[in-house]
Amino acid sequence: MKIALIGYGKMGKTIEQIALRRGHQIVLRVDVNNSKYIDTSDLKGADVAIEFSRPDSAAENIRKCFKAGVPVVCGTTGWYDQLDAISKDCKESAGSFFYAANYSIGVNLFFEVNKKLAQLMNSQTQYDEVLIHESHHLEKLDSPSGTAITIAQDVIDNIDRVKHWVNYKTDESVTMGAESDGELPIFSTREDEIPGTHIVKYFSDVDEIEIIHKALSRQGFAIGALTAAEWLQGKKGVFTMKDMLQL
Repeated sequence: MKIALIGYGKMGKTIEQIALRRGHQIVLRVDVNNSKYIDTSDLKGADVAIEFSRPDSAAENIRKCFKAGVPVVCGTTGWYDQLDAISKDCKESAGSFFYAANYSIGVNLFFEVNKKLAQLMNSQTQYDEVLIHESHHLEKLDSPSGTAITIAQDVIDNIDRVKHWVNYKTDESVTMGAESDGELPIFSTREDEIPGTHIVKYFSDVDEIEIIHKALSRQGFAIGALTAAEWLQGKKGVFTMKDMLQL
């Protein structure tokens, strides 16, 4: 495949390394220095675009790909308030769009484990406190992470007593037991060079139950995004990891 990399930071460079090892070609690299000069004509030589940029530029980048007729795999989060509009644009342009809050296969299996645990917890009202803790490196701009939001939404969808999530920085105080009012706290930590970590923890008076996913490197995310780009070839519509992994 001929790949356009929209976003050429650490993730973009990791994707490039793996793509070249798989025999693909990088035909365009877009970063903060040249992004404003890139238009649809620059994208037309690509078979697919892989987009890992910034929340404030992702939607515009995706639409450029649609206009150029180039399938796009998006890994940027923090822009999902525009997802319905982007999905509509994709369908109207007969485009190909793949998005995910997290491209790690392990994380997507974790989503399913989290969902199943939440279903079990719905009837176990003695576990009256639940929280999510996510931690990432300082370059992670959105808070909470898109992965944490997905985890939280699956908890909310499956536990009747949990109604909404609220984000806290880890240096903020919060009174445990707030979930009795339907609140699901998401604690966010940003520190130098820490692995992306997501924890879901349930509390009762007699015990705690915790599930955790920790990313050991960017390799897992990069492999997942590149696999999605390969899988997307020849398809039209809007797709997610559930489609690719048949979850």
